[in-house]
Amino acid sequence: MARARIPDDVGREAVDRAVREAASRDEIATAVRYTLQLLAERSSGNTLEVRVPPFGAVQCIEGPRHTRGTPPNVIETDAETWLALATGALSWTDAAASGSVLASGSRADLTGHIPVARGIAT
Repeated sequence: MARARIPDDVGREAVDRAVREAASRDEIATAVRYTLQLLAERSSGNTLEVRVPPFGAVQCIEGPRHTRGTPPNVIETDAETWLALATGALSWTDAAASGSVLASGSRADLTGHIPVARGIAT
């Protein structure tokens, strides 16, 4: 069963609060889930799994599909790093170089797919 879509106004407000001020855990969770939702909508597919524990994960980007077991292409990061990537405050290259994201697999690269929420909280 698919998760309910976060409305744009609710998601944008959560992202704005999460990156500009001391947001509650619920606001951070909504901001992460909303930006993951945007990534999945804009870069649909099943080649890459992006995980932001404990708040959410999505599959995205066209290409070979995996159906069982651990996906071969995975990116995992914390909420703060993900929101910086999603809003354009941090580039994929800088995040990968700093070690703030764990990326495994030949297709574990978000270049050209982020930011997804540029202008929401700049």
